[in-house]
Amino acid sequence: MFDLTGKCALVTGGSRGIGRAIALALAQHGADVVINYARNAEAADRAVEDLRALGVRAEAVRGDVAVPEEAVGAVEAAIRALGRLDILVNNAGMTHDDLVLRLGQDDWDTVLNTNLRGTFFCTKAALRGMIRQRWGRIINVTSVAGLIGNAGQANYSAAKAGIIGFAKAVAKEVAGRNITVNAIAPGFVETEMTAALTEQQREAILRQIPMARTGVPADVAPAAVFLASEEAAYVTAHVLTVDGGLVSY
Repeated sequence: MFDLTGKCALVTGGSRGIGRAIALALAQHGADVVINYARNAEAADRAVEDLRALGVRAEAVRGDVAVPEEAVGAVEAAIRALGRLDILVNNAGMTHDDLVLRLGQDDWDTVLNTNLRGTFFCTKAALRGMIRQRWGRIINVTSVAGLIGNAGQANYSAAKAGIIGFAKAVAKEVAGRNITVNAIAPGFVETEMTAALTEQQREAILRQIPMARTGVPADVAPAAVFLASEEAAYVTAHVLTVDGGLVSY
């Protein structure tokens, strides 16, 4: 079950956190993996070493997905490294939180550009080859913030909600080509992005989670493996929440 042997994947933002966990999980199930990173080359190199230790081909490519040329370049580099691209995980993201009345235009644009525009650029570049080969899996990492909003994160919530709408629209465009497009919506997951929260903020969040614990990146990764697999061939335009019950409706 969930055999990805021979499949080739690109994970954006794959050097740390959820992206790294997804890359490792794909490799554990046989996929060759290219990880994209924007700045931290050391973390990317360590991730590649861990991937290769699993017996798969692995490379790291630098590129800021918010820049169209660099996003396309990351996809093209992955194809050069692996020969093809079967699985794209749009994971690269960032936050810059503030109440909307204090939120500057640069903070709005930067978050939207990385999270939403980057997803568009990478998806468009990857789809050409997937359409020709008539097989593909596109997995977009969104957030429960895109489903229910989060005070102080108007920019992030808008970007993540946009990713959900984007995934549903593209899924309908390419379904006839045996390409699925889905989204994973993590809840509160312990990563570098959440490390700055105060203990008071953490306690407030925990009170909203029925499972009474925060998540870790390894909780999210199996969802990506499933959506990348043949077993998920009839799953598309879907948002899979991995949140300990935080979003219950």
